[in-house]
Amino acid sequence: MPSRTNEEWLAALRNKNTPQSNELHNAALADLRATIMNGLPHALQPWIQSSHPQFAALTEEVAQETLLKVLKNLASFEGRSQFTTWVHKIAVHVALTELRRRKWRDASLEEITANDDGEGNNENNTLLADSAQGPEHAIEKADLLMRVRRIITEELTERQRNALIAAAIQDVPIDDLAKRMKMERNALYKLLHDARSRLKKRLLSASVSS
Repeated sequence: MPSRTNEEWLAALRNKNTPQSNELHNAALADLRATIMNGLPHALQPWIQSSHPQFAALTEEVAQETLLKVLKNLASFEGRSQFTTWVHKIAVHVALTELRRRKWRDASLEEITANDDGEGNNENNTLLADSAQGPEHAIEKADLLMRVRRIITEELTERQRNALIAAAIQDVPIDDLAKRMKMERNALYKLLHDARSRLKKRLLSASVSS
């Protein structure tokens, strides 16, 4: 695969007004696609193995979506890194977003929020109650978590609570969550903003630091 400077990548991808420049454009796209495909197996290893039955289809979809985003956002590339490094970061972001979307695609909103039941048995509790710093520290962490959960239950409406759990804890993509809650994207952002503001205000008044 031919190496290119940042300037050569940008020039090739921006210009396709003549047969020669169009050929350079297509060649750059093909090389960029190969770069994306070669980098994804290693980058996504913590989340999905290359031997997974859906991996090939996922990487094809991610590569196509990444190329579209790259072409649309060429003007935002500031040249602080290698162009291919910038593209690789976009590809990983696209891939993780798609993995989250697939994870929650067939789950109902009730199933999503049921994973956080307030009884101290989800993985976030384990992290907060880590006993590595001693039993006193673990007790303080567990107590903090319990107080935060109680405030969430008391202070937020059911709709705010469901949205916040799904978006902030379960990491459901905003577009998917908006569809599930039958809301416009901007309305969901407003709902989450209000929920966080109410939560922050109550936490501060209760002298609980995040």
